[in-house]
Amino acid sequence: MSDAQQEFRELLHAQRVWEAPLPSFDPSAAPPAPLPLFHAWFAEAVAAGQTEPHTMTLATADADGRPDVRTLMLHDADERGWHFATHATSAKGRQLAARPYAALGFYWPVQGRQVRVRGSVTPAARAESRADLRARSTGALAAALTGSQSEALPSVEDLARASEAAWERARDEPDAEAATWTRYAVDPLEVEFFQGDARRRHVRLRYRRDGDGWVRELLWP
Repeated sequence: MSDAQQEFRELLHAQRVWEAPLPSFDPSAAPPAPLPLFHAWFAEAVAAGQTEPHTMTLATADADGRPDVRTLMLHDADERGWHFATHATSAKGRQLAARPYAALGFYWPVQGRQVRVRGSVTPAARAESRADLRARSTGALAAALTGSQSEALPSVEDLARASEAAWERARDEPDAEAATWTRYAVDPLEVEFFQGDARRRHVRLRYRRDGDGWVRELLWP
């Protein structure tokens, strides 16, 4: 084993989690549907000082069934599902076109909490996707107007030139359109809430879709 590998392993094994007191979670008091509990947990994560609580991992699969994952921002969570946006021509956009299912993961370590969402994915109407882009910052619009997401980039100089042009256009045309920008909603079939415990007696509550309602069940940690 190389010295660098040994140093990495020692550093890795020295890390600890959940050193601060964690909140309790009584699953018997949870609401009958997952959305109100997600809203409550999100608000509590913000109040606890969680950094970027609106970021999440998005897992998809390509046409051959190979998994892919990345981190992006939540745009909303309502009765239609959990919302995010990307270019339809990006890697994840193409994957969702081939296999319209996804999983989301939220991790809020300040409170030792995770939320997992699995379900089908539906693209929004063009008008809603346009409105989503207009509601974002100048920087977000510039990013959406820069290049072809997920395509090979010849050089960092090409990125700098394209980005500068996109920023200038975003400032001059705040209503500029990115034709492939698409908002998506994950309609959940399952939503799991995980409350960590320092003694590893984690509480896991899963909501599973059953017709128009939900079945709640505890899971072994």
